[in-house]
Amino acid sequence: MSRGSRILIVEDSETQALKLRELLEREAWDVVTAQDAEQALEEINRRVPDLVILDFWLPGIRGDELCQRIRMNINTRGIPILMMTAEDQGQSEVHALAGGADDYVSKSDDDDILLIRVRSLLRKSRRQMSVLGPTDAYFRQARILAIDDSRTYLEYLTEELKAEGYLVENAPSGPDGLALLERRGFDCILLDLMMPEMDGIEVCRRIHEIRYRMSDPVVVLMLTAHETKDDMTRGLDAGADDFVGKSSDIGVVKGRVRALLRRKFFQEENLRIIEELKNKEMETLRARLEKEAADGRAAIADRLRETGAELEWANKELEAFTYSVSHDLRAPLRVADGFSRILIEDYAGQLDSEGLRMLAVIREHMQKMGDLIDDLLTLSRLGRKELQKKPVDMTAQARDAVEEMRRQENGAHVDARVGDLPRIQGDPALIKQVWINLISNAFKYTRRAAAPQVEISADAGERETVFRVRDNGAGFDMKYVHKLFGVFQRLHPADEFEGTGVGLAIVQRVIHRHGGRVWAEGELNKGATFYFALPLEGA
Repeated sequence: MSRGSRILIVEDSETQALKLRELLEREAWDVVTAQDAEQALEEINRRVPDLVILDFWLPGIRGDELCQRIRMNINTRGIPILMMTAEDQGQSEVHALAGGADDYVSKSDDDDILLIRVRSLLRKSRRQMSVLGPTDAYFRQARILAIDDSRTYLEYLTEELKAEGYLVENAPSGPDGLALLERRGFDCILLDLMMPEMDGIEVCRRIHEIRYRMSDPVVVLMLTAHETKDDMTRGLDAGADDFVGKSSDIGVVKGRVRALLRRKFFQEENLRIIEELKNKEMETLRARLEKEAADGRAAIADRLRETGAELEWANKELEAFTYSVSHDLRAPLRVADGFSRILIEDYAGQLDSEGLRMLAVIREHMQKMGDLIDDLLTLSRLGRKELQKKPVDMTAQARDAVEEMRRQENGAHVDARVGDLPRIQGDPALIKQVWINLISNAFKYTRRAAAPQVEISADAGERETVFRVRDNGAGFDMKYVHKLFGVFQRLHPADEFEGTGVGLAIVQRVIHRHGGRVWAEGELNKGATFYFALPLEGA
C-alpha cells in the first residue's frame, strides 16, 4: 500500500540522516533529506511528501516550530509528521505533540518500532488536492516593518528578525514608518512606545485608521523599555494587537511575532480558500454547461442532473466546513466566557476598578466575536437557502424593523418616518433581514446627530420598485463606496460605531438572490441613503 511513498527526513546529523535513509530505502520508499527547517520548506515547496520524519532539536527553527508552520498551511497541514529526539520521552514528547506531530519516537528505539510507526502513518496519509494554482508557493516570507528611534536597537531587531527568515524594513520615526506603510504592504509592524515627534500610541491610532482601507490588514506589536499596566492598556486601546517589553528575551519577541503572523496568515488562508472554492465551482459549472450546449438537449438534461447532484454534494461539503469553522471558533470563546464569568461572580471583590474594567472589555470583545461568527454563518447559508417567495407587506416589515430598533436603542429619540411602500413578491424572512440591517445602520450612524432623522420610502417603476433608507447621520466618503457591501469592509473605526462588517454584505446577497440590485450615496457628516431595487413579477 505504501511502497513508493515519498518521505522527507529533516535531521541535522549527517550520520543519523544516512542511517535513516538506508533503513527506509530498503523498504522501497523514496527518501529525501534536509538539514534544517529552511531546506525542509524548500523541499515541501518542490513536492509535497507523504510523510515527514522530523528531528526535535534542529538548528535555528526547532522541530515543533517547523511542525506548526506545516500545520498552518492548507496544502500541507494533512501531511503525517513523525517527531524524533535523542532524549527519553517526556517534555520533548509534550512539545512535539502540542506542535502538531502525529507520532513520536526516540532515536534509541529499535528499527522495527520506527518502521511500524512509519507504516502506520503512511496508511493514514491522504494526499490533499491543492485549492491554489500550481505556481503558488506553499510558504511565503512575511514582510515586517520595525519603527524605533533608537538606531542601535533598530539594527539589532532588524538583524534578529532577518535571521528568522522575514523580509524586514525599518524606520527611525513614526512619520517615516507611516509613509512606508502607505507606499507598500507589510504583514506585521513592531512599534516603539516612546518616541520623539510622534509617540507609539499616536502612530498606532493612525495605523488603525489606515488598516480599514487596506485589502491586507497589518498586525501591530507594541514595544516599550518600561513595561507598565497603564502603558499596556493604552497601547491595546489604541489598536495594538500585542504588547511586550524590550527587556524581554529576544526569543519572547520572536515568539510574539510568530503568534501574530500565525493568526493573520490563518485568517487570510481561510478567506482565500472560500474564494478559491467559489471560483473553481463557477469555472467547473461554466465549462460543463458549454459542453452540454454543444451535445444537444438530451445530453444537457442528463448532465444538468449530474451537475445538480455534484452541487448538492459541494453544498454539503461547504456546510460541513462551515460547521467545523463555527465549532472551532466558538470553543475557545465558550472557555473564555466561562472563566471570565467565574472571575466576576467569585472574585470581583479581589479586583480593583481597573481590573473590573479590563474584564468588561474582554467580555465585550468576546460578544463581538460571537456576533461575527453568527453573521458569517448567516452569510454563508444565504447562497444555499431555497427562496420561499410570497407576497410581502413592505410597509409593515419596515415599521416592525423601526420599532425593534427603538427597543434595542432603549427608546432613543429618532424621527423615523415610513412611507406607503408597495408590496413585493419575495422571501419574507430574508426581506425582513434586509430591513433590519439597513434600518439598524441608520439608527446607529445617527446617534451623534443633533436631531436624528430616518426616512423610508419607495418609487414604483415599470420594471422594478426602488426602496430607500435615508438618514442624516455620519455618512461616508463616496470614494470608498465600492467597499460598502464587501465582507469585513468598514468605513468607520469600531471604537466609533460597533459592528461586524458583514451586515451590508448580507443585504447585497439577499437582494441579488431576488434578482435585484443595491447601491448607496453619502457624504461625510451629512448622512447616507441606501437603495435596493426589486424587479416586478413578470418584468
